[in-house]
Amino acid sequence: MLGRTGRDGSLDVAFERRGSRTVLTRRRFTLPLQALEPVDLEGTGAATLFLLNPTGGVLGGDVLDTRVELGAGAWVCLSTPSATRVYRSRGVPSLQRVSLRVGAGARLEYLPDHVIPSPGARFIQSVQVDLAPGASAMLCDAWSVGRVARGEAWLFDLMDSGVTVRDAEGLVFKDRLVLEGACGWGELGAAEGLAYVATFLCVAPAEPRLADLVQGLAEDIARPEGEARAGITPLARGGVLVRILAGSAPAMQRTIAQAWASCRSRLWGLPPKALRKT
Repeated sequence: MLGRTGRDGSLDVAFERRGSRTVLTRRRFTLPLQALEPVDLEGTGAATLFLLNPTGGVLGGDVLDTRVELGAGAWVCLSTPSATRVYRSRGVPSLQRVSLRVGAGARLEYLPDHVIPSPGARFIQSVQVDLAPGASAMLCDAWSVGRVARGEAWLFDLMDSGVTVRDAEGLVFKDRLVLEGACGWGELGAAEGLAYVATFLCVAPAEPRLADLVQGLAEDIARPEGEARAGITPLARGGVLVRILAGSAPAMQRTIAQAWASCRSRLWGLPPKALRKT
């Protein structure tokens, strides 16, 4: 009898505010998940941490659990060094679960690079964010329809991606996308013929300036001809949502960066953050 395919990976990290700095107070992981040393890229006391999968991608049967906890007043930016490849599965899906707990008055920025599903990939991921009073978060969920240049568009078997944000008053945001089987490339509903899809979310239930953020984002997000499209809408409570379609990875990344920079500037009075991945 064949054994189970895939590996179980876990990452558990915690941060605390100490004086003017945010410091890493807990880091435990089992491969294929790992985390580098946090750094203060801007000199503001915020901690930037890169999350890694050094095995080169996500395989069928992998179960990957990431848990991050921010103490009161902490400020953390999480990202990945590059896009995440999801490889073909013989039927068992890959599971990736991310749980983010943001303490009172803390700030979280969660912007991993996009997911690239291979033909036959079966991928299920979820991001759960819990906000304490006065906390805020900016996060992104991005993926491609496959490697278009190699004729692999829409050839994955399953893409199931969900994001949920809650605070003490209840649900702030809930979103889930489920695509099963190969879709017709370029047909109605297939990302309007574009190859990259992203959702950028800014949630700050205690922030009084959210009402002006929709107009501000519309002014700040450029509209390069034929490269990217963005739709912006306020949430019913406590946040703003940006949906992005793009024809290339650089166009998508530029539009995400514009939305991120606009929210940082208008809510926190800060310049754009350079993650220095190159």
